Amino acid sequence: FDKEIPFADVVVGDLVLLASGDMVPADCRVLDAKDLFVNETALTGESEPVEKFPTVVHARRRADGTRYPLSLSECTNLLFAGTTVQSGSATAVVVATGDDTYVGRMSALLRQPATKTSFDVGLASVSKVLVAFMLVMCPIVFIVNGVMKGAWLDALLFSVSVAVGITPQMLPVIVTTCLSRGATQMAKQDVIVKTPSAIQNLGAIDILCTDKTGTITADEVILERHLNVLGEEDEYVLRYAFLNSYFQTGLRNLIDSAIINATGQLTDVNNLINSYTKVDEVPFDFERRRMSVVVEDITNNTHMITKGAVEEILAVCTSVNFKTHISSLTNAQRQDILRRVHDLNHEGMRVVAVAQKDNPRPVGEFGVDDEADMTLIGYLAFLDPPKASAAEAIKKLGEKGVCVKVLTGDNEGVAAAVCKKVGITVDALLLGEEVENLSEDALRKRVEQTQLFAKLSPMQKARVVEALRKNSHVVGFMGDGINDAAAMRASDVGISVDTAVDVAKESADIILLQKDLLVLERGVEEGRRTYGNTIKYIKATASSNFGNVLSVMVASILLPFLPMSALQLLLLGLAYTLTCIAIPWDTVDGSFLAHPRSWDARSITGFMLWIGPVSSLFDVLTFALMFFVISPAIAGSTWTELAAAGNATGQALFIAAFQTGWFVESMWTQTFVLHALRTEKLPFIQSRPSAALMILTVAGIAAVSVLPYLPKVSEALGLVSLPMSFFEWLLALMLGYLVLISIVKALYVRRKGSLL
Repeated sequence: FDKEIPFADVVVGDLVLLASGDMVPADCRVLDAKDLFVNETALTGESEPVEKFPTVVHARRRADGTRYPLSLSECTNLLFAGTTVQSGSATAVVVATGDDTYVGRMSALLRQPATKTSFDVGLASVSKVLVAFMLVMCPIVFIVNGVMKGAWLDALLFSVSVAVGITPQMLPVIVTTCLSRGATQMAKQDVIVKTPSAIQNLGAIDILCTDKTGTITADEVILERHLNVLGEEDEYVLRYAFLNSYFQTGLRNLIDSAIINATGQLTDVNNLINSYTKVDEVPFDFERRRMSVVVEDITNNTHMITKGAVEEILAVCTSVNFKTHISSLTNAQRQDILRRVHDLNHEGMRVVAVAQKDNPRPVGEFGVDDEADMTLIGYLAFLDPPKASAAEAIKKLGEKGVCVKVLTGDNEGVAAAVCKKVGITVDALLLGEEVENLSEDALRKRVEQTQLFAKLSPMQKARVVEALRKNSHVVGFMGDGINDAAAMRASDVGISVDTAVDVAKESADIILLQKDLLVLERGVEEGRRTYGNTIKYIKATASSNFGNVLSVMVASILLPFLPMSALQLLLLGLAYTLTCIAIPWDTVDGSFLAHPRSWDARSITGFMLWIGPVSSLFDVLTFALMFFVISPAIAGSTWTELAAAGNATGQALFIAAFQTGWFVESMWTQTFVLHALRTEKLPFIQSRPSAALMILTVAGIAAVSVLPYLPKVSEALGLVSLPMSFFEWLLALMLGYLVLISIVKALYVRRKGSLL
């Protein structure tokens, strides 16, 4: 006997009776079915129902005798857990439950720890470089100062101060602030960021994988063409199709709505409606795949109008209407019509044929038997059209160095037609069954040349994404169904929409409030801006600090005293750090935003080695200026004379003047470095910083420069007042510094291809 039980109690081997509206409780094999159509949108993303049969499915054989694995679309005798019966009935046996079902295996994949993204790997590598640099340089500074000066405690304190000074202390704050600001800006553009690091990942992507339905298409049906049997546009066909769709009382589908909307745009539908009266109808069923309506016109003539699948309509037609001239339907004409329909299918259109018969019978109820000896009048071509913004968005993404690849569960003909309409050139195509049979190495080669992947299962989508990532691409995936969740999880940044299923939104890092690729294109730009402001701080600060360490090494060897006290060094780092707070709000050059950007620790090391010595060179010039010109002027004698005379007070003043000069010069140099290295162009002229950054850096220079003139503060810090001649020399040094750094910067860009 039959009884209802909870889904949780279903076990392998149970017989399940299914009817229209039922949810499939587990993976089942169909034993018996009648007109069974199942909605598998949750698995494939495609809205069209799939017909299921009890017949055995045989997979194709390989050359070696083994069989190819079946794709989801080929499993016509299997029902999958979570799908729903749209129509018909069936008896099925349960073959898998829980985690063993197809959906269960996807769920298990989503429960695995998330893979490290481009941001995670990049930031970790940068941190390792900075830590390694600190661990190598600080002991050297300690040993050199200890040996040269003999004051090991002072050398230890100074080396610890250097360790603190060479580390970009604001890195966590700058990164967090940049990401937070990026999230705020993206929220204004209807983009919700769930994971802050996803902003930078979005800017780094060079490949965007996207589903087709609802992403680059509008996920709706429109009537693209209404054609007579000669393939010509003909309103006569549309009027008859309208009468069929308008007067039918069954469940009006998207095709009926598209016909009614299209007719309303071309003619006065009220006149049509008032000119006919409904007599009867023969409802649609999945076995016939057609439906008929009988109407009576104002002259009391009746007309049976039938629409449905082309093959089914041709089966009941014996004549064709050539512009009001009716002739017998020949086999040659049948083949010609099927060829035209095939061409429309190849363009991604779904075709429905329309036939009619005058005065089918004088009286009585109409039935299926009346659908015979009909006249074919034409056919209608429907399309899920590309979104109006899709082509523009794909073009803009391409201009920004992002290649768009389509991964869909739909058939290749429809997908290829849509790709062509939105500007994606399909030079190579890969089907799900091919993906399943390729080795990892072979797949990694094929994905590089392929723009369209069709008939993919959810697992195959994830495998394609993983192959692209293993080829060193930063990959984003945009989808909205359960079938997309695994691929989103496998990507560097998963993108979904607010209308997506819960599983997809849970797997996504970024959620679009508008299902529009143009919104995503703006998000890519914001991600690159976020990265640009982060990396300019890291590179400018790291190279400047490296230059300071080199300067300390030179001073340790040549000078009889420390070039700056530990307290002064820490204060200098704090002052510079505070000026960097405005970096997240800085402007970024358009040329920088034109290409994908990702973390590269090696570029930071190279940058430090190129740029750092330039600031070190001007530090050495400052040493010479202070040791031979400014300090003797303040102390009243040279260092040699003071040392020979044993003048401890004079020596202390000499050292204080020297340290004050380098303290002020270092702040100027670091600030100029920041402005010089924030752009490949000429700073202040071709590329202007944001007002916030300009104000803070000027304020930082002014604050440090005025400290020596504040009595109590200068005394506590060991600073002394400097003569105005020092600032004249300093301005000359800064001018020379800007000229030299511009030359080195240009050489670096020519050698490396990019500054940041």
